Amino acid sequence: MTLSTSRLDRFISKQCRVSRRDVRLMLAQKRIRVDGAIATNIDQIVDKFSHIMLDNKVLQANQASYVMLHKPVGVVSATKDEQHKTVLDIVNLPESVDKASLHLVGRLDLNTSGLVLLTNDSRWSERLTSPDSKVEKLYRVTLQNKLNEDYIEAFNQGMYFGYEKITTKPAKLAIISDHVAMVSLVEGRYHQIKRMFGRFRNPVVALHRVAIGSLTLTEQLKVGESRLLTPQEVAGI
Repeated sequence: MTLSTSRLDRFISKQCRVSRRDVRLMLAQKRIRVDGAIATNIDQIVDKFSHIMLDNKVLQANQASYVMLHKPVGVVSATKDEQHKTVLDIVNLPESVDKASLHLVGRLDLNTSGLVLLTNDSRWSERLTSPDSKVEKLYRVTLQNKLNEDYIEAFNQGMYFGYEKITTKPAKLAIISDHVAMVSLVEGRYHQIKRMFGRFRNPVVALHRVAIGSLTLTEQLKVGESRLLTPQEVAGI
């Protein structure tokens, strides 16, 4: 979902129903401002988050939104679903945020709980989900059977998935107790964690995403609650 862009003259021409020749004159007369600065170049590239004014009249003032949600089990990571509640159904945000414009930054299974991110900024979401970014996702995993040290090396080596014909990237596993482990991944293959523990014939009883990069769920955000990220959090991840 790439953020669409446009040349400034095309944007003004379409919004105001004037010719591009007229736009050139507007620029020469210093009547157009982009993000607070007087625009002078018809080739200037703008996007849906560029603040654009003509003669002190706002033509565009969309705001980027970044949302953290504590997803419960039983809620589907989608914007529409005929059978289950979706993440958009449960997010509670200020009226200034257009919920319909949000999309998911990665997904969690129906029966997986934890941190979910939503945004209307596709550049940000693409950066977070790109394999080149190597953003770590941290999960707390509860297993049916006891863990042992063999799991640590197996996860660290990566595992070959014959169906996709790929080997997973190394994953970090820390044993917390006999039946609980913390697993850190930099990718998100289909049911990856469950399939990796499946190699040990050890069913996953519960799966909870604790963190994405520097963003961590805390006790302040209860199950089912959501909030906007701060500018510092958006930049820091």
